[in-house]
Amino acid sequence: MSERTPSPKAPLGPLPNFIFASRWLQLPLYLGLIAAQAVYVVHFLMELLHLVQATLGDQDALQILITSVGYKNTTIPTALNETIIMLVVLALIDVVMISNLLIMVIVGGYETFVSRMNLDGHPDQPEWLSHVNASVLKVKLATAIIGISSIHLLRTFINAANYEVKVLMWQTIIHAVFLLSALAIAYTDKLLTTTHNARH
Repeated sequence: MSERTPSPKAPLGPLPNFIFASRWLQLPLYLGLIAAQAVYVVHFLMELLHLVQATLGDQDALQILITSVGYKNTTIPTALNETIIMLVVLALIDVVMISNLLIMVIVGGYETFVSRMNLDGHPDQPEWLSHVNASVLKVKLATAIIGISSIHLLRTFINAANYEVKVLMWQTIIHAVFLLSALAIAYTDKLLTTTHNARH
């Protein structure tokens, strides 16, 4: 008995085709995020340059670092100390984590909502991209936001003497809300996945 060949799908009508093509309106948004990524790269390199210059004794670079990290003390430091170095390094890590978040949004969002990149088999294909969908992307973004919030909170605690108790309290509360939100998103995704698998 011969197998039936699947009938070719009818072409989309003008209106559905127009609506489906509207996904390309997101392309300028992703290109804008790539431009923002470039700005972060420049910012990272400038902060790193100032750190190296301050290590070599450049007072102007040291003052720029002190201002950028919000470090305050009763006496103006004339050389790098451990606290300033930690604050600068955490600021650099913060830039890297935000950059990672941008990459997840750009690559994952484009792959999910705009068009396939056909990266299957590419040696540099990110591991997470092979099974990305809207739900997975939401969980990964929530996790990345928690990481960024943790870095901000750690920077605040290291420099806690320069903040009011109210600021410290609210930053901790906001971080806890981010954490609970991520747990809720992950739990909801798990419930949806379990329900979908049970139906099939």
